[in-house]
Amino acid sequence: MPSDRINVPKTAMVMAAGFGTRLRPFTETTPKALVPVLGVPMLDVVLNRLVAVGVQRAVINLHHLGDKIREHLKNRRDIEIVFSEEAEILETGGGIVQALPLLGDEPFYAVNAKIIWLNGKTDALVRLAQNWDDARMDALLLLQSTVTAVGYDGKGDFTMDQEGRVRRRLGWQVAPFLYAGIQICHPRLFRDPPKGAFSTNVVWDRAIEEDRLFGLRHDGEWYHVSTPQHLVDVERHLSFHGIKF
Repeated sequence: MPSDRINVPKTAMVMAAGFGTRLRPFTETTPKALVPVLGVPMLDVVLNRLVAVGVQRAVINLHHLGDKIREHLKNRRDIEIVFSEEAEILETGGGIVQALPLLGDEPFYAVNAKIIWLNGKTDALVRLAQNWDDARMDALLLLQSTVTAVGYDGKGDFTMDQEGRVRRRLGWQVAPFLYAGIQICHPRLFRDPPKGAFSTNVVWDRAIEEDRLFGLRHDGEWYHVSTPQHLVDVERHLSFHGIKF
């Protein structure tokens, strides 16, 4: 639950514009963010998590089948919903840059609407807020161990030192951590951005060079839903453990 002693960001960016190409045929008629896991659209799971820690405003970017997301959320009243419509898909970095006027001047959560996570002893969003250091950080990434991620088959993204500083894996390496799709970032992370579509990796790499990109290891479970088989695997795993949303 939220705590008055923790400066939990009140605004979140929810990334929901993607085509979800790997999740076809589901995403031919349903935006990826609305694909259900155990009967609940992933976007609703994310918004419920944000509401639970005290987030008051969600900025959601839209492109592929965006009208269906608008329709789905039209009656939601427990969090303010603002949409950032992308005429052309802008990727993760460009999407946040377009939405910056809606996000304000303070640190905010950025969450991908294609993940499912279970909290450990303390809510992951609260843990990020507890560990945020505005003087030292431009972004604080939630990182998941590659060996415990469900629905993930990549080589990982980052290494991390004892103080939480992250570094890219070298091309031949298998890194111990992957980006879990959740971060707190300050708007200054996106200063002087490239024009148009670009990946958040561009500004993360600059933050690494400036020693201002940090990570926090997730202490709960994490599920990636990118293909129909991933969806089957994730639902089987969650059902086996009696998880409901």
